[in-house]
Amino acid sequence: MSPKVRHLGEVDYQSTWQAMQDFTNSRQHDTEDELWFLQHPPVYTLGKNGKAEHVLDRAGIPVVDSDRGGQVTYHGPGQVVVYTMLDLNRLNIGVRQLVTDLEQTVIDLLASYGVDAIAKRAAPGVYVNNAKIAALGLRVRKGCSFHGLALNVDMDLEPFTRINPCGYEGLEVTQLTNLVQDIQIENVVADLQRRLQRKFSNE
Repeated sequence: MSPKVRHLGEVDYQSTWQAMQDFTNSRQHDTEDELWFLQHPPVYTLGKNGKAEHVLDRAGIPVVDSDRGGQVTYHGPGQVVVYTMLDLNRLNIGVRQLVTDLEQTVIDLLASYGVDAIAKRAAPGVYVNNAKIAALGLRVRKGCSFHGLALNVDMDLEPFTRINPCGYEGLEVTQLTNLVQDIQIENVVADLQRRLQRKFSNE
């Protein structure tokens, strides 16, 4: 069975994070997996071990301490966020495999647009010419994952210049519209949804 998909639109980070925790805490062994597709209003989020000094100048954008892995990142309109509410035990994968599967799905998606991308084992995410185009941050509780991936499609990248993205000083960030003309975000969402549902089907 493929994961159930929810399209949540543009939603507040804090309330969505709470909803992810509630969903995960109340899961039973037969609870259906879900993929949540959404966008967030402008927000910086710090991972569980994130260092506040990586936020150089928040310039009025809220900063949220979250419980995902990783350091600091930025979310904003035009970025496709997918939260992966998956029972890893039932899928028979570990968190490292989940990271690899998410990265490879994005790499395959970008390849379909003629964009060559790679993953870096030491610094999770997806990169095009050393510029980060997708970030990953996950949490696993009771063998189930939440949080997920963020793919930059058509957004204002300026707020990334006011942080050390993912804890790396001077790391460049890019997005799909900088690489390919005539990108429609809804088409990217539909393609990514199809690929992720296929990847995490437990049939």
